[in-house]
Amino acid sequence: MKFSTSLKALGFTIATALVPLTASGAQAAGTITVATTIDPGSWDPIDTFLVPWASAANNIFDGLTARGPDMKLQPALATSWEFLDNNSRIRFKLRQNVKFHNGEPFNAEAVKFTFDRLLGEEGKKGPQQSNYNSISKVEIVDPYTVDFIMKQPDPVLLTKLAGYGGMIVPPKYIQEKGDAHFNMNPVGTGPFKFVEYTPKVNLVLEAFPEHWGGAPKLDKVVTRFIPEANTQVAELQAGRIDIATLIPFGLAPTVEKSPNASLVSITGPTVVALRLNTKEGITKDVNVRKALIMAVDREAIIKAVLLGHGKPIASFQSDLSFGNDPSLKPLPFDLAKAKQMLQQAGVQPGAPVRIDFRGNDATFREVAQAAAGYFQALGLKPTLQPHEPPVLLNDIIPNGKTGEAWHNSWGGWTFDYDNTAYLMYHSGEKWNPYDNDPKLNALLEKQRTIYDTKEREKVLQEVARYVADQALEIPLYNENTVLGVSKRVKNFVPPADRRFRFNDVTVE
Repeated sequence: MKFSTSLKALGFTIATALVPLTASGAQAAGTITVATTIDPGSWDPIDTFLVPWASAANNIFDGLTARGPDMKLQPALATSWEFLDNNSRIRFKLRQNVKFHNGEPFNAEAVKFTFDRLLGEEGKKGPQQSNYNSISKVEIVDPYTVDFIMKQPDPVLLTKLAGYGGMIVPPKYIQEKGDAHFNMNPVGTGPFKFVEYTPKVNLVLEAFPEHWGGAPKLDKVVTRFIPEANTQVAELQAGRIDIATLIPFGLAPTVEKSPNASLVSITGPTVVALRLNTKEGITKDVNVRKALIMAVDREAIIKAVLLGHGKPIASFQSDLSFGNDPSLKPLPFDLAKAKQMLQQAGVQPGAPVRIDFRGNDATFREVAQAAAGYFQALGLKPTLQPHEPPVLLNDIIPNGKTGEAWHNSWGGWTFDYDNTAYLMYHSGEKWNPYDNDPKLNALLEKQRTIYDTKEREKVLQEVARYVADQALEIPLYNENTVLGVSKRVKNFVPPADRRFRFNDVTVE
């Protein structure tokens, strides 16, 4: 396989499908329609980690805390909290006069039930329990006060309580109806209540006027499950959906030119890197790893493949992430210096570099082709190895079967570097098949014991600098969150994490 370092020569032909404008579909007054890619299959908060779940269910459920579009943490079902007994106990004061959609009262019993269930047998069936294992148990102090008794410190817990598994659920309803019924007929305390769910088709919610935050201005929120990007864009242009969440970079110009829709492109949580095999092959040498980083022109890739909807990164996190160090700069693109470093490391011309990647990711396929072209310019022999995502993620990476480099894409929904760094770099973790670095382990463990935000931020920034110095990966870019939004949608502040909340949104 032959590669060229010219991005044009690499054949970057990003499809900009021309989707014809059709007559605008009628929209019910006061109804917003959102397209997401995947039907989660269950609306139970403990059953999922999927962003499409949160895009819809963030309107059904509330957590003890909440995170606004500005990513700042704020009170929700808890009005305040304090750390007691040397941080081993967290006391939450709960909001009073709150109802679930079925009329059931929200109180301390509901909070205890939610976390007993999450940390118990039912929680074991889903992917969320491990995010909350720092909690030993929840104790009721009075009807509107609870204590979280902690097994260990967890400085990210307050953020976790704002999403996914930590959403508060109704005890009586679940006990009477059962988990299977709850999966398909969710009840929460959020601003919109469940009306109808048709698997693979849509989820319909209507306003809950008694919401503690005030009645929503919309009448209904309809989520449609549309996995094809071309279809989402066509439906947006035709006026049959109001928000499209699947806008590939190649289709962004199509949305920008649409007379009845706007393109939103903002910094998001998703970062992409080529992780490097530190155990065998030429990438065992840290100087070779640094040479590979310097050989890849990330700015050119962002311009050609992402059409500018992204930015370079120096560590595996976005600049919205707690722990990001703005003073840390990526190694510069310098092909001549990279060649010199390879020669000094004694790397022979034609040495192999294999890139393993998710075969269904058309964007990264083009990125991998570009990286291979740059590696060839170094005098190396690159090969591309696509895999089915489950094979790559559950076999090739965790069992240490990768080549010299492999595709790593990560969302980091907590916007906290711990959620990424611990899972990527601590020994024994699924995403770290090759390294056991005592210094890095110690830093990662240390920051998990620190509640002082400034002190903890310093340790996380030290982790990022150490990872960069060891060149454990080629940090490529932070993808923008790209949405298509109908011009009839008003007062919509797009959240970077796609966890929509439509309380104040209106439609014309």
